[in-house]
Amino acid sequence: MGCFVGRARDLARLDDLLDGVRRDDRADRPGRVVFLRGRPQVGKSRLVEEFLTRSGVPYLYFTASAQPTPAAELALFVEAAARSTLPGADLFEAPVPHTWDAVLALLADALPADRRAVVVLDGMPHLAAADPSFEGTLRTAFDRHLSRRPVLVVGVGSDVPAMEALTAVGRPFHRCAEEVVVAPLTPAEVGDVLDLPAADALDAYLVCGGLPLVVDEWPSGTPPQAYLTQAVADPTSALVVGGERSLAADHPAQSQVGWVLRAIGGGARTFSLIERASGGLPQASLTRALRTLTEQRAVEADLPLSVRASRETRYTPTDPHLPFWTAFLGPHLAEVERGRADLTLDRIAAAWPDWRARAVEPLVREALRRLPPDRLPPGTAEVGGYWTRASDIEVPLVGADRAPVAGRITFVGAISWRDDRPFDEDDLWRLLQRRAWLPGADEGTLPVAVSRGGVVAGGVRSISPEELLAAYRD
Repeated sequence: MGCFVGRARDLARLDDLLDGVRRDDRADRPGRVVFLRGRPQVGKSRLVEEFLTRSGVPYLYFTASAQPTPAAELALFVEAAARSTLPGADLFEAPVPHTWDAVLALLADALPADRRAVVVLDGMPHLAAADPSFEGTLRTAFDRHLSRRPVLVVGVGSDVPAMEALTAVGRPFHRCAEEVVVAPLTPAEVGDVLDLPAADALDAYLVCGGLPLVVDEWPSGTPPQAYLTQAVADPTSALVVGGERSLAADHPAQSQVGWVLRAIGGGARTFSLIERASGGLPQASLTRALRTLTEQRAVEADLPLSVRASRETRYTPTDPHLPFWTAFLGPHLAEVERGRADLTLDRIAAAWPDWRARAVEPLVREALRRLPPDRLPPGTAEVGGYWTRASDIEVPLVGADRAPVAGRITFVGAISWRDDRPFDEDDLWRLLQRRAWLPGADEGTLPVAVSRGGVVAGGVRSISPEELLAAYRD
């Protein structure tokens, strides 16, 4: 496609922040700071570039690159400032100071005094790691110089915990900066851009995970299987390389945390299965790795939803592109690179129905949480699932008044994500059997069916792929 996709809300938010940068009689300090964070490969830098292009204001865009010394990073900043569109960019062509505080003071002189401008610091965590004093230096320079100019300072970073910490209590920018979170594209945005029917759009989301680079190279109107045939055969496609880059940025394969995250992404969701999939990692090490991933919000620790407390934790990755990549592409990159993508595609085709049926569950749960209140029973405030330790009883959808221990179960549901037949009486019978084992559910608990192929069973509330997709749009 080669075009910018989605992000209408994110662009509107940045436009609002820029509109707040004004120099008038009531504002002697019009400058503003915003920290923009999001997982690797979700399109933060591309979003900012598009924002700058549309705004038409002078700007400086600097990307930190984890240089070995603060002096080297500072030299690259000076080069970027000299190439910027700021009216005083020529100030950086002459010999300049060699400290951040002096260079940032010079930056204020390079900014326009009578119109708005933007300064982008992409890779804020790299700057702070290379020079622990940078954060305080930037705040001091902002207070003394930059805030007096009509400038929006945009800090960008992929290390989510580090970016969140920038505005924590006791840090220089506490209560001084706005925050913007850039998430992957939603299923609705993916469907709109790819011009696919609702069911195919949701399947496409399971493949691309909302990564803009993958959506950008996906031909409009192309169903998922046809796109996979093209993309998997190309070892340089965004689908193949995007997952590897994203994982390598925060969780290298050589680290224990990286092993564990790849095991979870590949389908291991319980402690014992993760232990086995990560090569028999000692329990203490696995516990630490899971705690780290949970604190980083790289994984979610889910509990069964019922009126009875449970400790049967299941772990799921928060990055929606990770399950497909770790299940089908990551372990088999060597095949793709040596020209045997046919083996990978055969493996995807064989496992696709079962993998898709499991992978769509969190997507459906989140859509149900977003549905209009009248589509679910009154009192539904939480949507989750239920399972036992042995996994012999599983209910994919459970509605309740609260979580993780419910006071009242409002509905039970099944997901039928098959191409060949609808949700029928046999499926309903199995759902009712599981309902009988769910603590807090009874014969009056409403059965709900989410089906890719429609619903022909009676006595069940049906929810279509079109409704799921619309929920992500509202």
